[in-house]
Amino acid sequence: MTGANGARPDWWPPLLKAAAEAEPPTVMRVIADHFHPHAEEDARSASVLVLLKESEADSGPSVLLQQRAATLRHHPGEVAFPGGAADPEDADATATALREAAEELAVDPGTVAVGATLPPLWIPVSGFAVTPVLGLWREPHTVAPQAASEVAAAHQVPLALLADPDARGTVRYPSGRGGPCFRIPGVPLIWGFTAGVLSWLLELGGWSRPWDSGRTMELEGR
Repeated sequence: MTGANGARPDWWPPLLKAAAEAEPPTVMRVIADHFHPHAEEDARSASVLVLLKESEADSGPSVLLQQRAATLRHHPGEVAFPGGAADPEDADATATALREAAEELAVDPGTVAVGATLPPLWIPVSGFAVTPVLGLWREPHTVAPQAASEVAAAHQVPLALLADPDARGTVRYPSGRGGPCFRIPGVPLIWGFTAGVLSWLLELGGWSRPWDSGRTMELEGR
């Protein structure tokens, strides 16, 4: 539980310990097609903020996600973490993730305690090496899309909903590959890189429950 002064919830230290001990074979098992070796000079750096907060109802953590604008050229309408490409002025992956979250959803960096960065994940279709940054939202506040041309909506999603076996399935990508997905009320189908990282997060934190990986779901609008 998180105290009134933003004390660490009970699940936070074990999650950080599991993240520190994460090995590439574990990552590859959960996000099979996103952990590819690549030459450093070939990768464009990006970061996403995996921002967690404790529920007021003591029902466990939730994660902040956003829905990309339908008019974007890349990944239109998809659900994603706040984040984006690194700027030359960014000191590191954490700085990129916090800056992007502030620009996209007005997340105040001063309210976030960064706990760990996970190994960069290679996204072949875009050429990015994306670093997930785990953050604890010590002082949650209202957020909203800052530019309608980029972000359509913000979603605070309980991990308990994501861990529900009835919400989980496998989707076939346009490329022909398959991967995990989540279907929860009020949010478009979560798939691709975001679903892979969420699957990994559920395993790291011990929230994952047995589910039917043979259940297939259809991509919306494709």
